[in-house]
Amino acid sequence: MNLHLTRIFFHVAQHRSFSRGAESLSISQSAASKGVRELEQQLDVPLIERGAGVGKRSRGLQLTEGGQALFEHARGIFALERAAADDLRARAELRRGELTLGASTTVAAYWLPLYVARFAREHPAIQLHVAVGNTHTIVQGLADCRMDLALVEGGVDDPDITARYWRDEQLVVIAPEHYPLANRRPLKSSMLNDEIWLVREPGSGTREVTQQLLKQNGLEPAHQIEIGSNEGIARAVAGGLGVAMLPWVVVQDLVALGRVQTLELAGAATLRRPLFRLERTERPLSPAAQAFSALLDKVGETPAGQ
Repeated sequence: MNLHLTRIFFHVAQHRSFSRGAESLSISQSAASKGVRELEQQLDVPLIERGAGVGKRSRGLQLTEGGQALFEHARGIFALERAAADDLRARAELRRGELTLGASTTVAAYWLPLYVARFAREHPAIQLHVAVGNTHTIVQGLADCRMDLALVEGGVDDPDITARYWRDEQLVVIAPEHYPLANRRPLKSSMLNDEIWLVREPGSGTREVTQQLLKQNGLEPAHQIEIGSNEGIARAVAGGLGVAMLPWVVVQDLVALGRVQTLELAGAATLRRPLFRLERTERPLSPAAQAFSALLDKVGETPAGQ
């Protein structure tokens, strides 16, 4: 059924007049009449009573039984169309909708809360979801269109994902409170090769960057223990299990409490890693995702808890 011709018929039937129906659509009366006839021919059903006599003209044109049935169906069709348009308009104006964010564990715990809180205050009608995992898991979720936007540590090599630099994050090497080599400042990197290093699991952005920075600074640990979270690693270091390289935002409270201490490596520049904003390359951002992306450029650089 031709929706354009049905719309013409609906307006004509609603106004019980070809002229007023045509006027409501901003078309000519002849175009309205032609449209109704074409629809009747397509459906092979008469819709308008013709030649009904002068007495009925005062009440406007009359519908056949088929015409009345189509009019009722058309009323529902165009009501649904208006509802769809209103829904989409509300989403475009951020008065309705959902937003699913993906974030690697450190970003989710320390950087993202500030932005989520700000977004929730500014757009309370948007339902927010945050998916947390290591960088590999988040990239996969974004590639599968289960997320609208993501923030991760580490680089991403996927043609379907566009990675844009967001900001730098400081990293530090930490050791237990009474670590015997802590007084050796600056500390030669080679002196840490025999220590037990606590590292993240494969697929973690923190692990990838840590391995790169260790190699750049001449560190080749002989012993490593994998732990599945940065917080777990920090607590394990505080418990005396070994040493680790972690984001400063993760360990700053433990440093302030004297539970762990940072180590200064001889000749090492300030340890930093980039954080990235990820989007699906061929998938336009929804209005809600666009608003959150813009917020990432506005809010200050202090993470939650600092």
